Amino acid sequence: MNTDKWTPDDFLADKPNASRMYDYLLGGYHNFEIDRLAAKQVIEFYPDVRLASYACRAFLRRVVNFLVEQGIDQFLDIGSGIPTVGNVHEVAQKANPAARIVYVDIDPVAVAHSRALLKDNPNATAIRADGRWPDQILDHAEVKGLLDFSQPVGALLLLLLHAIPDDEEAYTAARTLRDGLASGSYMAISHNTYYQAPLEVVKKMEEMSARTPTPGKIRSRAEIQRFFDGLELVEPGLIHLPLWRPEGPEDVFLDQPERSLALGGVGRKVT
Repeated sequence: MNTDKWTPDDFLADKPNASRMYDYLLGGYHNFEIDRLAAKQVIEFYPDVRLASYACRAFLRRVVNFLVEQGIDQFLDIGSGIPTVGNVHEVAQKANPAARIVYVDIDPVAVAHSRALLKDNPNATAIRADGRWPDQILDHAEVKGLLDFSQPVGALLLLLLHAIPDDEEAYTAARTLRDGLASGSYMAISHNTYYQAPLEVVKKMEEMSARTPTPGKIRSRAEIQRFFDGLELVEPGLIHLPLWRPEGPEDVFLDQPERSLALGGVGRKVT
């Protein structure tokens, strides 16, 4: 680790990264100038992007609290990004101090900082892996050392699958993860969408995404629904993020949920 304590020594910040841009939009400080410049370009054509980031973080909190209420005490967060206020282990372990969490990300900065942050937390860790290959994640020694896949798990794929632009790879990843989980497990998915979104905003988002090292694909509601094949959707189903079990009238975008530009839902594996 270098003197910043959160980047690998050989890390080169020469391209913007979606997880570091997200960290910046949430008010975090684990980002670089190149990430901030890219995020500011997004803000120029999508002024709601910062509020949309808050809506995504609020969705994560509500989902994790819901899963803890269902008795889930172990979580696999794939595509976890940079840890910031209100991350999975903070939410889950506040409700259940014995909850176990594994973070997975492909970005070395996200993983390096996660591991530094969690060094005194025996029930949480982070590994570097590619979300396209969940079988390798499920078989990872460190993951298996903390999570018991014979028991229900809460798997989180939040704003991950749009970063897998190839449809076959994306659907195969979701199916492989589902098949590797025990009955009674849950999969939570959020995904950028053009459903009810202004087309000019979607076009500019796609153009911006294409410039990053992890270009994404914005999918329709029907395409996102397919990720839940083989799962039983819990109420209220696949819906704009602010409408998924809102906490109160002050929730971000509750009156105009389409401004979040993302759909989310939670599916339960019954068999």
